Amino acid sequence: MTQQQNGKKNMIENEQQPTRQVILAGLDQQNENFDYEMTELANLAAANNMTVVGRVVQKLEKPNAATYFGKGKVDELKEALTYYDADMLVTNDELSPSQIRNLEAGTAADIMDRTALILDIFASRAKTKVAKLQVAIAQLKYQLPRLRTSMNIRLDQQTGGGGGSFTSRGAGETKLETNRRHIQHQISLLQTELANIEADDETRRAYRAKQSIRNVALVGYTNAGKSTIMNGLVKRFGDNPEKTVFQADMLFATLETSVRKIQLPDKQNFLLSDTVGFVSKLPHGLVAAFRATLAEAADADLLIQVVDYSDPHYQEMMTTTAETLKEIGVGNVPMVTVYNKADKIPEQVYPDRAGDTLILSAIDEASQDLLVEVIKEHIFADYVTTTLHVPFSDGQVVNELNEQATVHELDYDESGTILKVTLTPIQAARFAQYEMTK
Repeated sequence: MTQQQNGKKNMIENEQQPTRQVILAGLDQQNENFDYEMTELANLAAANNMTVVGRVVQKLEKPNAATYFGKGKVDELKEALTYYDADMLVTNDELSPSQIRNLEAGTAADIMDRTALILDIFASRAKTKVAKLQVAIAQLKYQLPRLRTSMNIRLDQQTGGGGGSFTSRGAGETKLETNRRHIQHQISLLQTELANIEADDETRRAYRAKQSIRNVALVGYTNAGKSTIMNGLVKRFGDNPEKTVFQADMLFATLETSVRKIQLPDKQNFLLSDTVGFVSKLPHGLVAAFRATLAEAADADLLIQVVDYSDPHYQEMMTTTAETLKEIGVGNVPMVTVYNKADKIPEQVYPDRAGDTLILSAIDEASQDLLVEVIKEHIFADYVTTTLHVPFSDGQVVNELNEQATVHELDYDESGTILKVTLTPIQAARFAQYEMTK
């Protein structure tokens, strides 16, 4: 079964699972992006197979230290849960352990904050060993300060990356310290295992750098169209057109960084990386855990920020992308901004370009061609176009140039082959002995 088929099968299975009825709750502290965050929270809940049946908002300058919401609002939340027959409250912010406990006591319902919700989604979508390790570490770190004497942690399931509630009930006062030590030990083991994998990945990146293979990384908000762009280029220019990545119109459809080689018709090539998407208030623990996955972006020669131009909140999404890139230490990497999904905007002209800003549709070949041209301008700027004279006795050099370089012109004289070629810096140094003097 292919990756695409597996993804479709998983989506169908998820759709068939019974959904949990939840109420969304948020604290409006005069944040201009509050409405957008609440809309995004609803989308995250839907992505986690939850049915949103209600929404409760309170305007408050600062959270209540004990219950996050004011006492009167906690009573209102309890009434809303009963009225809508819901058994879980999903909050827009991360709550402290005591706030979760007090809200559970005050509402008689399960409480899931935004961080736990995102972790659940990541856990259910993680497929590779690396992604499962990263999510497991983030989950355990989230759990650690929230341990209670009533919790019965099933630590054996953590490395599997499976979703599920963090609040399964159990008993035993003495089990609290045992669970705490066990979790700390698990975190240490998982971090060691992840570090070993990261070392192997770093070795591969170092080899690519030595070979002067340029790396272009797609970054941006989740569901902006990064995987669609990658698949469009892979199908047309990939060294293996069948090696597409999973794509779907859903949040966090893919959590893994996929790297594919793009071989252009003129023999120039580069590596294209599709990275995990961002979302506002992405948990710090998750950002830290996924630092290795996002290392492709940090080491890239060029970043392509993909923006869903059809979304009315695209500017807020761009701000989130910039903040997340800064948090993972990605700086001083040239960036091209791609306003994608222009086909969904009535009367929008595309493809269009203003410097390093493009308006396009990922499914449009003319848009793909424009993007490739802009990529080439950036990553091949230090390539050298020169004329070589290769003696007939070195015929294997001509064969290599025809296979691996861009040959613009080819001619012969009495002693050898004359080629006008574009070379990488490494190739230029290697074949310098054949360069014709002007």
